[in-house]
Amino acid sequence: MAKKVVFLDRESLDATVREFNFPHEYKEYESTWTPEEIVERLQGAEIALINKVPMRADTLKQLPDLKLIAVAATGTDVVDKAAAKAQGITVVNIRNYAFNTVPEHVVGLMFALRRAIVPYANSVRRGDWNKSKQFCYFDYPIYDIAGSTLGIIGYGALGKSIAKRAEALGMKVLAFDVFPQDGLVDLDTILTQSDVITLHVPLTPDTKNMIGAEQLKKMKKSAILINTARGGLVDEAALLQALKDGTIGGAGFDVVAQEPPKDGNILCEADLPNLIVTPHVAWASKEAMQILADQLVDNVEAFVAGKPQNVVEA
Repeated sequence: MAKKVVFLDRESLDATVREFNFPHEYKEYESTWTPEEIVERLQGAEIALINKVPMRADTLKQLPDLKLIAVAATGTDVVDKAAAKAQGITVVNIRNYAFNTVPEHVVGLMFALRRAIVPYANSVRRGDWNKSKQFCYFDYPIYDIAGSTLGIIGYGALGKSIAKRAEALGMKVLAFDVFPQDGLVDLDTILTQSDVITLHVPLTPDTKNMIGAEQLKKMKKSAILINTARGGLVDEAALLQALKDGTIGGAGFDVVAQEPPKDGNILCEADLPNLIVTPHVAWASKEAMQILADQLVDNVEAFVAGKPQNVVEA
């Protein structure tokens, strides 16, 4: 019998999703947002493919046929995993696909902020160079990457990949993780000694707002904070104030607390020379998205074959 497979937010993945190797009925929707839409579109479906569609307990209760939620991402905070487990629904995710794309985005933000590339480019566009009395001007401080210190919070596969790139650039690397590893330092050391801090931890009750006013005050005044993980890791109001009053030197964010920010977001709306916000695209190189899409299908096929892989425990 053909299995019903539904992809609820297909437009979130710009890659080819190959045909499954088992009898199936496949349906995809560009986007799905409301619980009512989710329940309607997943009626009779055994397999749901999602990226950022919220799958909460009340929704899952209305989907008795659902057996698998295949998340087209590494983070699974959109799924109520405890409710899924209680209902016998397996949750799987994507792993080790962003080993180039996220580190390269982090390095790009680091260069842009440390060397003030964006504010200088904007100043030229405004005509500031035309008015300069000298051949150049120094409105924004520029700092070398080589010889500076990178602090990595979350030293898993991505953190280690970034560390290799940083060392190749002549940076000193400090790393912190809740899981014991050789060579780690404590969080305070990261905060006080780093010129650049980059976050690579999941969003959990323990990590929500892990960087707030207290932590920002411990950072160097010239330090920059980069977040390509999850928006909820940082207190956005505290960060904005720290950027405005010079508590830290800059920030590069690829994520915000609510995505998309349909009701507005203070970081997205701030016009500051030391802040760069990109729309959650650090993961989205063409190459990485195709790796992700292929693994998404692999995960589904493995589950149907009775050999589930990349299972996320509640």
